[in-house]
Amino acid sequence: MNFKKPCNSYEICIALISGGIFTNTVPKNVKRFVNDKNDHVFMSVEKILGSWKKNIFKPVYWLEGEEEYYIDKLIKYAEHDILNKEEASFNLSVFYGKDADWGAVINACRRYPMFADKQVVILKEAQQMKDIEMLESYIASPLTTTIFVVGFKGKGPDKRKKLYKTLQAGAEVFTTKKMPEGKVQEWIKELAAAKGYAIQTKSAALLEEHVGNDLSRIANELDKLSVNLKGKTSIDEDDIEKYIGISKEYNVFELQAAIAKRDLARSVKIINYFEANPKASAIQMVLPALYAYFSKIYAVYGMNDKSDNALKPLFYFNPVSLSQAKDAMKNYGYDGIERILLLMHHYNLKSIGIGDTGTSGAKLMKEMIVKMMLVA
Repeated sequence: MNFKKPCNSYEICIALISGGIFTNTVPKNVKRFVNDKNDHVFMSVEKILGSWKKNIFKPVYWLEGEEEYYIDKLIKYAEHDILNKEEASFNLSVFYGKDADWGAVINACRRYPMFADKQVVILKEAQQMKDIEMLESYIASPLTTTIFVVGFKGKGPDKRKKLYKTLQAGAEVFTTKKMPEGKVQEWIKELAAAKGYAIQTKSAALLEEHVGNDLSRIANELDKLSVNLKGKTSIDEDDIEKYIGISKEYNVFELQAAIAKRDLARSVKIINYFEANPKASAIQMVLPALYAYFSKIYAVYGMNDKSDNALKPLFYFNPVSLSQAKDAMKNYGYDGIERILLLMHHYNLKSIGIGDTGTSGAKLMKEMIVKMMLVA
């Protein structure tokens, strides 16, 4: 039987919307929200690198955005691979925004290359540069023999300023956003494959839990693994535990499974591990992960089609995650899932000192779990 389940709680609806999840029926004063896709970012990086490898260059590259990994990747290539070693000794200039003088940067850009047909000028951490708008005059009329690459991390320049308009008119502007959480495991698998490894879904999930969506840190952890996994072609949970230090038995995913099964003893045992190993999973790391997962389960009640095929995309085609979700729906029901979300919101406030002073994160989690399972 098909039915629509309303999002009765305004507080829950706001929380679901902020996480990129929505139900079929929401209050009229709540807008629907859909996460932006980030696939075009990867394609843009490959397009720029492909052009550079073919010795096709534009005079100005402006790299901006919240995801530093792609900016750093392009900057690294520009610094080490556009010029050969002999050319770079005369024709590579690198500036750092915090210490750079805009006049010196422009003077470097206006120089002509020595013993080569091009030079490279790189401005790193441009967001820290004072008077960066003064670069506009050069960007408006750059030398074709200079490849000027600017890394501006975070929010881009003021769109009302002349610099922004000049960049849009003549430069190659690359903008990147933080990767949505739902894309991170897929990205981990692709990066591992590029390094010659197949990584298990559970292993990728553990890595994401440990690092989040910081792509630079994920890449570093995979590099660490590749150094230690000589002779292996796959990455499993044992490798993650041994070389990165994430327990395969006591982590947020195991806690998630225990809550879904309504297994209080197992849940408390996992939280005891967190308490004994504070760096493993602090409450500030655990609650967002649990909240995101149970928000998805809550969203299922607003779907007309609740078949496995319809639910798979919501749980990123992870059969284990889907099975756990079905356990949770069976064990708690709609009202119980809603109560779980409200409890997590309540205890998140407590964890930052609102309505509570001094209670440890582990004790708060235990108290929350008991209320979820014995009262829900």
